[in-house]
Amino acid sequence: MSADRRIVVVGGGFGGLAAAQALRKADVEVTLVDRTNHHLFQPLLYQLASGMLSSGDCAAPIRGMLSNQRNARVTMAEVTGIDPERRELTLDRGESLGYDRLIVACGTETSYFGHDEWQEPSFALKTLPDAVALRNQVLSSFEEAERTPDPVERKRFLTFVVIGGGPTGVEVAGQLAVLARHHLDGQFDHFDTRDTRIVLLDAGERVLTAFSPKLSAKAGKALASLGVDVREGARATAIDADGVAYEHGGTTDRIAAATVIWAAGVQAVPFAGALAEATGAAHDRGGRLEVLGDCTLPGHPEITVIGDVASHPGRDGKPLPGLATVAIQQARHVARGIVSGVSEPFHYFDKGALAVVGRGRAICAVRGIELSGPIAFGTYLGVHLFYLGGVPGRRITVLSAWASTALGREQSRVIDRELPRARVKV
Repeated sequence: MSADRRIVVVGGGFGGLAAAQALRKADVEVTLVDRTNHHLFQPLLYQLASGMLSSGDCAAPIRGMLSNQRNARVTMAEVTGIDPERRELTLDRGESLGYDRLIVACGTETSYFGHDEWQEPSFALKTLPDAVALRNQVLSSFEEAERTPDPVERKRFLTFVVIGGGPTGVEVAGQLAVLARHHLDGQFDHFDTRDTRIVLLDAGERVLTAFSPKLSAKAGKALASLGVDVREGARATAIDADGVAYEHGGTTDRIAAATVIWAAGVQAVPFAGALAEATGAAHDRGGRLEVLGDCTLPGHPEITVIGDVASHPGRDGKPLPGLATVAIQQARHVARGIVSGVSEPFHYFDKGALAVVGRGRAICAVRGIELSGPIAFGTYLGVHLFYLGGVPGRRITVLSAWASTALGREQSRVIDRELPRARVKV
């Protein structure tokens, strides 16, 4: 029997789920704690937000994914505190949960860089409710544009501003363009959906800075060909219910828009701060905890931190990127150490980076090889289907939905809310 019998995993994302599954044959008791009951496949959220896929295509129940693992149990709760001396966690209802080894994979949440007042008038794309809310907003905006007689208001409803030129911002901007110009074409009577205006604001010099300037430029051109207005070097200064103000080239401008999508930044979830305070662990500006080479916290070999919430130095000394592949590799490395009882430095094997840009287009950088266009999209599709877990047959279901969408069939373009019921005059 392992001396580290009780293993608690905080977070059911890529890293947390992979850690729990990697311990399936170990002589341990695994408890996975997550605020939701589902494992979210975040790379597909932009498809849900545009109505191309359904919620079930983007998320799978954690219990179902661990149902055949006899040494694992799931608790839907939020971890609110920790006592590292007693090796005990506190849950949101005051319950205590003891551990021998703790794997922290709680991930990140949307960051507004100190402008929390921007949260209310904008739409994030980090969680399943975020994506559903954005889908409702996008589809409702088209319905409002159909109904209003005011051309100025119609233009505002048909204007979508995306803030942030990273993968999420690029993907959602491209998909909105595809939705408006292809999937909704001809479905409205009082306006042409091809007149929809999509503006991507990015404070950097180019979109997708994680890629080479060459691939970044190709992504920008692909977005432009879809009708996306890409404005680089544009920093948002104000967001309200009527639109967004931004600085560009020393001047301030404003865009009237009913929908502003925030895709500009993330920060560690609150539990990371509680953990840092309790253990004295250092953290970066985004709240990510600085870990040792073996993924443990300094002075606490029983606590490992992996995934987006960890600031782990790579071979070049820079923190590893917040990618699913990093989290999964870290999770499996930590699990091997628990089973063997030997702690070794973690070395990330870089499998490359991918980003989709609109309909059947993507960019891809793998081990020095750069691809773009349909070939890159095929690679993107294959990689994402490989990492897509869940119940048996889920990959086939999602692939079928993707294919159906490509053929122009309706998917999940349903607004799951009603208008306030008006009083009927008698």
